[in-house]
Amino acid sequence: MGATIIDGKAFAAKVREKVATHVARLVDEHGITPGLAVVLVGEDPASQVYVRSKGKATTEAGMKSVEHRLDPSTSEADLLALIRDLNADETIHGILVQLPLPKHLDEDLVINSIDPAKDVDGFHISNVGLLGTGQKSMVPCTPLGCLMMLREHLGSLSGLNAVVIGRSNIVGKPMAQLLLGDSCTVTIAHSRTKDLPGVVRGADIVVAAVGRPEMVPGDWIKPGATVIDVGINRVDGDAGKTRLVGDCYYASCEKVAGAITPVPGGVGPMTIACLLANTVTACCRSHGLAEPEGLTA
Repeated sequence: MGATIIDGKAFAAKVREKVATHVARLVDEHGITPGLAVVLVGEDPASQVYVRSKGKATTEAGMKSVEHRLDPSTSEADLLALIRDLNADETIHGILVQLPLPKHLDEDLVINSIDPAKDVDGFHISNVGLLGTGQKSMVPCTPLGCLMMLREHLGSLSGLNAVVIGRSNIVGKPMAQLLLGDSCTVTIAHSRTKDLPGVVRGADIVVAAVGRPEMVPGDWIKPGATVIDVGINRVDGDAGKTRLVGDCYYASCEKVAGAITPVPGGVGPMTIACLLANTVTACCRSHGLAEPEGLTA
């Protein structure tokens, strides 16, 4: 039979369509255009690609897109001054500082200088605390995308056993909080977990976010489980080329799972879609308007 493929590209297109519809309504009914500012320090090639695609997607959704590209030698004081200006700018509802930053800049300090209400990455310590205590917050884009896909595929997640492999602040920890919020029984597993295969075999939902290529084989997966593969790893392929693989060994997991996200084309496209969703949500909150349905946690 094989697993149902959860097509992240198609689902992300639906999310982006919802965002665009809501943006058009905000413009028509309230004269408000949601605005997203992306700050890129330095010339990291991967970051440049991300920033370009974020800008393009923002504009396509009918939103205002602002990019600040700063020299790699930009001082911390100058970067913090720019963030202060963006915090004060009423036409900007979302602020994203592209990571990683050059070594001389303190990432935590920079992230925590963003107004939490405009922190569309959901990394500010206030948003982490709000999410952890089940209050309204800005939620990191990748876990939010995973949650949306799980809800779409499974409906209610209540009472299901979920195992999150990986404990990063960007994916693992917030993913666990979101699953708890939807009444899953949640285990966070990682490289030190005793009998990791046994722990994963008990899961109805597996979210793999550990950053190790094809680490999770099919015989770790409970038959019929839903597998969300967050990993994006570049490995050597044929004829000296590279290829992208996830944290799960797709060929073997796909035979056992009930549903699985492919890599590429699974979680990846959802991340930018959720960034747009978060920007619209932030805009609505700042104006005291109803939040878009189906675009929040």
